[in-house]
Amino acid sequence: MTLTTDNNQRTLPSPAQLRTVVAPAPAVVAQPRPRSAVAMSAAGVTLFALVGASAPNHNTLTVPITWLALPAMSDALSQTVTTAAVVLSCLGTLGMLNARRHGWSPDPRVLFRSGALAVLVVADLTPVGSSDTASYAAYGRIAALGGDPYLTSPAQLGAPYADLVAVAWHDTPSVYGPVATWWQAAAAFVGGERPWLTIWVLMLAGAGVFLVTGRLLIRTADDPVRAGLLWVANPLLIGVLVAGGHLDTIVASLTVCAMHFARRTPCLRHDLIIGGLVGLACCVKISAALLGVALAWPLLRAGAWRRAVLQTSVATLTVVLLYSVYGLHALEPLSAASQMVSSPSLWTVFERLGSELLGPGATETVIRLLWPPLMLALAWALHRRTPADCPPVVAVPFALAFAWVLTAPWSMPWYAALAWAPAALSPQGRLTGYLVATTAVLALVHNSGGHGWTA
Repeated sequence: MTLTTDNNQRTLPSPAQLRTVVAPAPAVVAQPRPRSAVAMSAAGVTLFALVGASAPNHNTLTVPITWLALPAMSDALSQTVTTAAVVLSCLGTLGMLNARRHGWSPDPRVLFRSGALAVLVVADLTPVGSSDTASYAAYGRIAALGGDPYLTSPAQLGAPYADLVAVAWHDTPSVYGPVATWWQAAAAFVGGERPWLTIWVLMLAGAGVFLVTGRLLIRTADDPVRAGLLWVANPLLIGVLVAGGHLDTIVASLTVCAMHFARRTPCLRHDLIIGGLVGLACCVKISAALLGVALAWPLLRAGAWRRAVLQTSVATLTVVLLYSVYGLHALEPLSAASQMVSSPSLWTVFERLGSELLGPGATETVIRLLWPPLMLALAWALHRRTPADCPPVVAVPFALAFAWVLTAPWSMPWYAALAWAPAALSPQGRLTGYLVATTAVLALVHNSGGHGWTA
């Protein structure tokens, strides 16, 4: 700019004009766009859906329930596609979390809609990665006919339901709680003599619970974007929980509700609700007792003994009342199931070596005595590494559930849902990445398809 004197009728610029000229332009920081992570996530869900739509194959039930059935895959192709789906979903989830850590902030509503679309697609296909839904359907059919699923096995039920149940579970009565039984019976009431319809109802109902849980997490989390990425838009959970049709989704939903009330202002009503929710979760799967322990521990450390006793008493009373509908014999299948060791796992090696040195009976006793203290020790170590700003009512359930998944003799990828629920409410931390990797590894090595498990 050229400055002149008044001799040529020009004037000096005002101070405001000078400030306008010299003021630097605001810096524009480009928000990270994890296109590759999103693409891998979408590809992972697509491959899960492809396997479900190509039933029956090595990774699905023997009878498809999909409306648009594709040609059945060979065993080798099915395994390859499923493995690729797990790996891509794992990498996609890690990539999106990394982008979030570096400032990526998508609209939570978009995350929910995208996840809901993927959930509804896989829920309308044949269950992938597990034969558990066939067992659910059989137990529900027994209850719907007026039988006792804790005394009657799928083999006694007979065709057509028993034909879908994995051989390993043919002669095993239900190991699930009464709430799970009533859930299964409602689906079987709709399905009648058509097991595919019962399974489809179970899949849709589970998908609905998954979406409601995701909505609640987004609305209550301090970081709604992170909550959405870790649950409703998580391709790994969609593949493991929704495509697998597992009851662990219900347990996770009740866990989120219990933690929601535990984070609010303490009062008698909230403690009663928390105890009731924990009791209901235990009546779906008894492993939810870990939630009760995890919520009581911070209260005990803070000296709130009365609140801890009240919550525990209400949870226990709920379990007793609901199980009393069937009687104490409903707990007997749980005792037999607690002696099982999943293969492959570290406990499998211990079991084989111990059986040669100590005998099968002594080895089972040693495992029973060894893994609980190991779980508690690992939970303590994990809790020490949770972010400092993570509330105890979230940090302790996460640490204890994650330690259980890592140390339990019988552990499946869908069991991790109990850890994923508090993880979605936690701040950023390295442990979340470890949970993603653990779930993916379990999904790769424990993929029963329609063949079931052997102890």
